[in-house]
Amino acid sequence: MKPHTQNSLRWITIIVVISILLLAGWYYIRPKPILVEWITVSTGDVEAVIVNTRAGTVKSCRRSNLAPASGGQIAKIWIREGDRVQAGQVLLELWNHDLRAQLDLAQRQLATAQERRQEACILADNAQREYIRTQQLLSKNFVSPQRVDDTRANANSRRASCEAAISDIKRAEAQIRVSQATIDRTIITAPFSGVIGHISGELGEFTTPSPPGIPTPPTIDLIDDQCLYVSAPMDEVDAPKIQVDQEVRITLDAMQDKVFPGKVRRIAPFITEIEKQARTVDIEVDFHSSPTKGLLVGYSADVEVILARKNNVLRIPTQTLRQNNKVWLVDANNRLIEQPIEKGLSNWSFTEVTSGLKEGDHILLSSDQDGIKSGVLVSTSPKAP
Repeated sequence: MKPHTQNSLRWITIIVVISILLLAGWYYIRPKPILVEWITVSTGDVEAVIVNTRAGTVKSCRRSNLAPASGGQIAKIWIREGDRVQAGQVLLELWNHDLRAQLDLAQRQLATAQERRQEACILADNAQREYIRTQQLLSKNFVSPQRVDDTRANANSRRASCEAAISDIKRAEAQIRVSQATIDRTIITAPFSGVIGHISGELGEFTTPSPPGIPTPPTIDLIDDQCLYVSAPMDEVDAPKIQVDQEVRITLDAMQDKVFPGKVRRIAPFITEIEKQARTVDIEVDFHSSPTKGLLVGYSADVEVILARKNNVLRIPTQTLRQNNKVWLVDANNRLIEQPIEKGLSNWSFTEVTSGLKEGDHILLSSDQDGIKSGVLVSTSPKAP
């Protein structure tokens, strides 16, 4: 082989080796695509909502802490915790034998007064008839005028005795009502239908009334669990946006898989100021259909007040929105482009896009690297909207 041919082969070999090395070096130092998740821009519903600042509470429309009007020893407990009762049903009685004896005495006095009235009124009627007969005899000059005056006075006296006996009956009836009212002060009856939440006291124990301002535990806690609502504190800056009858969504920590529709029924007329906490306004929210099954008074609840709603508009997940209303758009070459948009209604889930994107565009949802720059090549994996 000629020398110049050997030199040519040597140079070709060197060039090939160098090319392979350069290619290998470029392969290992080339910029690698960033793995990201993208989402397709689509249409849907967007709402503007506000939520409570602290947890709300499920409350009963009627809940009474019942206690007897007077103190005494518990003699009878007619119910147990968890029992359902009807309005007017007797729940508890204190020892009241002395009061019942007074009532029996008053009833006997009434019976005596009624018998006396019957006697006095019979005599009064008889005296009246005698007076009439005497007047007839006077017209025939059979009796003297003095006799007529005597019978008239006797008739009037008997009539007064009859009326006095009637007054005695009324007094006896009033005494019975007084005795009955005194007995009623020792009996607790249900003011409305509901369920017994708690009973404080046992047979033979002494119980006292619960006057306002004194932390005395009530004897019976009665709850109307057929009528429930949610009371929730809203931030003071959101108070002007809330109106009565606005639509709301209610979620419960105990039932996280359920959403209950409702509406605002009342807005407190004042701001609640609690030390070291945000100032709030309390609102009351009704359930559209009260889900009494499984719902307990005292559950914590969150309320979303729906201020506005737009249906079937272009929207993106709110988490994809960056500062100055920009998103990362994935172009046809799988490179990121910083795209400014104009937004409309927004909440923490979705934001309405009024311009800057179109349906079907791909935008960055999440990435495994920070500090992404425009023009970066990405390796994408779709994410369901």
